[in-house]
Amino acid sequence: MGVGHATVWRDEPAPPAGRGVARTGVTVIDIGGNLFRSPVPAGGAVLNGAGECTGFLAAAEWGLVETPIFLTSTMQLGRVYDAACELLMEEEPGIGADDVIIPVVAECDDSFLSDARRMQVSAADVRAALEAARAGIGGPAPAEGAVGSGTGMSCLGFKGGIGSASRLTPSGHAVGVLVMSNFGEQERLTIDGVPAGRLLPPAEEPAAATPPAGSCIVITVTDAPLDSAACVRLARRAGLGLARTGSTGHHGSGEIFLALATGLRAPRAAPASGALPITGRGLDPFFAAVVEATEEAVLNSMLAAPTVTGRDGNYSRGLPADRVRELLAAAGRL
Repeated sequence: MGVGHATVWRDEPAPPAGRGVARTGVTVIDIGGNLFRSPVPAGGAVLNGAGECTGFLAAAEWGLVETPIFLTSTMQLGRVYDAACELLMEEEPGIGADDVIIPVVAECDDSFLSDARRMQVSAADVRAALEAARAGIGGPAPAEGAVGSGTGMSCLGFKGGIGSASRLTPSGHAVGVLVMSNFGEQERLTIDGVPAGRLLPPAEEPAAATPPAGSCIVITVTDAPLDSAACVRLARRAGLGLARTGSTGHHGSGEIFLALATGLRAPRAAPASGALPITGRGLDPFFAAVVEATEEAVLNSMLAAPTVTGRDGNYSRGLPADRVRELLAAAGRL
């Protein structure tokens, strides 16, 4: 799996002279290979549906994903979708001829920090993120925090963004999780069971506006031989990981989860072959891995992000790592 980012950070004069303040971007997750010719089993789940993920219904119907995963901000989703279609058609002449595709594009709202009234993301940004994802396959862990689609996100009263974590199951299979975190209030921030949000001081200068309820996209990828039904069950467990950090699934929040498994990957329109799918109690270690990795990925998204100031002077504070360490030590967690 590879993860690539294109960060759009712009401070231009107010329109019409420029495009205002941009704290946004694109993040792409690509598992490698030609997904149009050889899609992977997939399944999704929704904790609260005030959000959008194109391709989600097709994945639920067919149990397959046939494009990389694209993440961006709410008002940029259409631009990213268009660019994804164009880029994938460049590579694969069968798209639009043999069959069409529905790219998977998911979003969170970054309008607290970024000017959402301007179309800030370009096709060049989508191309850059896709190329970076492919270059990163098999490489080091991806950048986290205020990068790519996570540039303008806020989480649990602090700066959020992109976070990742992984676990190795007893069977030797890897389970990787990537989140785009953008939800919750400080008072609910919980770290390893410690009510850190209530113990940390509030912002010295409250922001002029209150961040929206927010959302969280969680993408899980495993190399295990799981079918689409098992992927749905894996995806659903991401909600437990969010709850551990303090999420309550606000009315206006979009928690959308997708899980992909490469162990039963097969050519398009051909039956999967090879290992038998893992089912039943054999999935329990994978469930635990998703919960733990989701919790860690959310915290990583915050710990990696500095304070970011955006439009209208709004800002999201970076989580104070030293103070958090002190709280965890005092609670006997270190």
